[in-house]
Amino acid sequence: MSSVHVLDRYYLAITALITVAWQLAGFFVAWTFQFDKITDFTGALLTLLLGNTYHARNIVASVLIMIWAARTAGFLLYRVLKIGSDSRFDTIRAHFFKFGRYPCPSSCLIHPAVSDLALGGSNPTFGTARDVVGIVLWALGLAIETVSDAQKLHYKLNKPPKHKPFTGGLWKWSRHPPYFGEILCWWGIWTLTISPSTNRTLPSSAKAAQYGAVVSPLFTMLVLLFFSGIPTAEKPQAQRVYLSGDANAWEAYRAYLDDTSILIPIPPALYRPLPKVVKRTILFDFPLYQFDESEAADDATTTRTES
Repeated sequence: MSSVHVLDRYYLAITALITVAWQLAGFFVAWTFQFDKITDFTGALLTLLLGNTYHARNIVASVLIMIWAARTAGFLLYRVLKIGSDSRFDTIRAHFFKFGRYPCPSSCLIHPAVSDLALGGSNPTFGTARDVVGIVLWALGLAIETVSDAQKLHYKLNKPPKHKPFTGGLWKWSRHPPYFGEILCWWGIWTLTISPSTNRTLPSSAKAAQYGAVVSPLFTMLVLLFFSGIPTAEKPQAQRVYLSGDANAWEAYRAYLDDTSILIPIPPALYRPLPKVVKRTILFDFPLYQFDESEAADDATTTRTES
């Protein structure tokens, strides 16, 4: 049976449109019920069925995406049932447009990597070096994401001290290991899907579409580094600890920031002595995440003066 081309030969447009529509529908459900845990895996399944090219690589990549999405959705649902809503979004959940910007960026997350699965007409035999590397990256990322999520949930369920950061398990080496695992997953999927371009001769337009799917892992990094990931946790958490008035807690928190990599898991003994310029650039601990104590003090003074 021949492939069914919808809007374009590489299914970029149809997958993007459906994913955006699905995410927007999820956002309206989240807004209506004030529930910010909506995810899906339909994009991968739909693109595989539309492409109608059931090569092993297409099937494996689609299944890996659906496993990732199902695991993420299941964990987030379980977590919200156990501990309630995500406190990072408490201040914005009541504002329509502020809340809307968080689900919406993720609408672009899945479709580019999934869409290149449809370029299966010139698929080399499954099992290339890139296939193996891609699956290993995905598996490692999923393991890191799953284990670190479970470790943090267990910690929270035990009612820890209010301003003490979790430094057990993978969290001893990274302040955000689930985000690192998610990024690895999407780089793994992209690596898995590019063998048709690297191992066979394809038309230039097909190669461009497939290599262009690198926007998927790059967009994942962009969202997690600058939008709904790390920025919602780093500075707000530091501000809460500082404004608590507990000097000991604040000193301990500052030591934790100095010792613990923000994203890439690195043993504290190796991370601590690194130059600040390395931490703030190559290791992603960007200045935008840094909490300014002087600004907080000025804000507090202004608040007292106005009152």
